[in-house]
Amino acid sequence: MKKKLPLILMLGLITLVLAACGNQNSETKEKGTLTIGLEGTYPPYAYRQNGKLTGFEVELAKDTAKKMGLKPKFVTTGWDSLIQGINSQSYDVVFNNLAENPKRKKQFRFSKPYAYSKAIIITKKDSPIKNYKDLKGKKVAEGTGTDNWNNAVKLGAKPVASPEFQTSMDMIDDGRVQAAVNSKEYFVYWQKNHPKTDLTYQVIPSNVITPAAIAPMMNKNSKELNQKMNKALDEERRDGTMKRLSIKYFGTDITNK
Repeated sequence: MKKKLPLILMLGLITLVLAACGNQNSETKEKGTLTIGLEGTYPPYAYRQNGKLTGFEVELAKDTAKKMGLKPKFVTTGWDSLIQGINSQSYDVVFNNLAENPKRKKQFRFSKPYAYSKAIIITKKDSPIKNYKDLKGKKVAEGTGTDNWNNAVKLGAKPVASPEFQTSMDMIDDGRVQAAVNSKEYFVYWQKNHPKTDLTYQVIPSNVITPAAIAPMMNKNSKELNQKMNKALDEERRDGTMKRLSIKYFGTDITNK
């Protein structure tokens, strides 16, 4: 027994040391760092300018990390592997225009929303479509499998597949479709960069299509990190950081319903 006791004590000490180290780094992937996953290809949310990441979500994530006392570190990846990276702990959180929905909330943890995506109808200025009721039976350009496609179907429209936003706008201009159901914030940004466009929009009432809440998403087990992030996001809302960044990148405030 005397020979075994030191070995048992040693193993116990090693276990305690490893546990302490694990607890020290369990809050984030790297101690003192908030690792942020995003695509980085979707302006004005997050994109590269002269090789550097910038955009609404990039600046917001940097400020959020700072308020949490952490250093921001960005990891860019494709959409297909973005959400999977949360489960594999490739990063601590995702800032990537992700909308809360029941399916995602079952698998992941969301912090407080920093933006709301309002649904709109995009048409030519002289279009006979004046509100969402006029969409019934009309051809609309939508991305396959997107919320926009589903919303168009909900409103009785006939979606026509479109690979990207600019293509959808071209399809309306060319008369291949009569409208598009999309997000207000992105169209306002696009319109700002296309001042000569003949396209305009009407907002779909919130009681018809509820604005999608956009929020940081993280691992289901990140309870403490989520609480600290919520505190930082609350502060950014109070001190005007969210609104300022929204107006800087979108030309309008997308941070409230």
